[in-house]
Amino acid sequence: MVADPHYLDVILSFIYRGYRVQIAQDTFDGYPIFAAWIDHQWGSAIAVPCELTRTIAVRKAKRWVDQRLDQ
Repeated sequence: MVADPHYLDVILSFIYRGYRVQIAQDTFDGYPIFAAWIDHQWGSAIAVPCELTRTIAVRKAKRWVDQRLDQ
């Protein structure tokens, strides 16, 4: 059992081309970092593990979805 679990702090959530994109914020060495999780019908995936701005995390998450749909 984890004594002190770490929960995501989702600051933005939206649907993009049928996928739910969730942007989470955390800190590393006192600086904010952002990650993007994608929820789809088969489960979840982390599309962007770490980025320095929310804008870049959103852009890369959308690119991740676009690449999956274009395959």
